[in-house]
Amino acid sequence: MLSEGREVVLRTKGNSMDPFIRGGEDSVMLFNRGPESIQTGDIVLAHVTSDRYVLHRVIDIEGNVLTLMGDGNLIGTEVCTRADVLGTAIKIIKPSGREIVPGKAVLWRKLKPARRYILAIYRRII
Repeated sequence: MLSEGREVVLRTKGNSMDPFIRGGEDSVMLFNRGPESIQTGDIVLAHVTSDRYVLHRVIDIEGNVLTLMGDGNLIGTEVCTRADVLGTAIKIIKPSGREIVPGKAVLWRKLKPARRYILAIYRRII
């Protein structure tokens, strides 16, 4: 459906995008804007191996190669090409029905060295 130009809503799972997208609770609305429009900071659904898809944030772009990392991950990245991206998150839908337009998370990406502590506190509270 994404390749046909339709918006698709998927329920998320896992905690790799904490604290911005809560797996099992939040949904994301995806749209295929085309590979040329992908920018650093976008949240994308990408086909990273023959049997694995991830919804992670683009943290680096070098030509056609994208490096992805979940906001809730402390280490570990995935690499894919622009052609491997199926869609970009255009809305995060909370269980209350509230819709949030995802930002580029510039500050969150700069806080990467402190994420361990921020996420530990967040996961204890939630």
